[in-house]
Amino acid sequence: MTTVGLIGSGNIGGTVARLAVDAGYDVVLSNSRGPETLTDLVETLGAHASAGTTQDAAQVGDLVVVSVPLKAYRAVPVEPLAGKVVIDTNNYYPQRDGTFPELDSGETTSSELLQRHLPDSRVVKVFNNIYFKGLAALPRPTGAADRSALAIAGDDAAAKAEVTAFLDRIGYDAVDVGPLAEGWRYQPDTPAYGTLYSASPTDWEHPAQGDAAKLRDALAAATR
Repeated sequence: MTTVGLIGSGNIGGTVARLAVDAGYDVVLSNSRGPETLTDLVETLGAHASAGTTQDAAQVGDLVVVSVPLKAYRAVPVEPLAGKVVIDTNNYYPQRDGTFPELDSGETTSSELLQRHLPDSRVVKVFNNIYFKGLAALPRPTGAADRSALAIAGDDAAAKAEVTAFLDRIGYDAVDVGPLAEGWRYQPDTPAYGTLYSASPTDWEHPAQGDAAKLRDALAAATR
């Protein structure tokens, strides 16, 4: 049994927690406001879920999901995540996060900033390009004809293999984009962002399959 720690338990973090519980994982949820604010979510998720501090989630998680606004990434605890696989779900939204000149210039990517903050962790970028309602609705069993795929990027091959296995267990295929530096290919305003998993570009409320071939085409079409 693997425990999944969640630092940030909003729309994406909470959805990943639900998928993980449904797949047989234990989850420890946390947010910036304290475990007492997560009581209702924990009760909804059931006996395999509990709430703690961000330090708790980082410490006990075998796999840790960071799902906080980019502007808060420096608050992610460093020491308890050393050596661990860390899933980064974040995106850069200047209207929310303020401006990051190094991201505006294309000098680096948001996941590389998190990797820099967590030098001894193994960061893998995933869940960044799918709306949370689509993420909840599209899981399918391994080998299903209507299975969707999610893009992953990371600098550590073993970490990406672990994340691929996690995605498979919660109902998704993985498409390896390469190192974290290639994560820009599925950031906001690229063809692989959002609408790939929706019924139409203006209808994100109705999810639609985004298979590996469709995802690869969208990733290849990305431009900077």
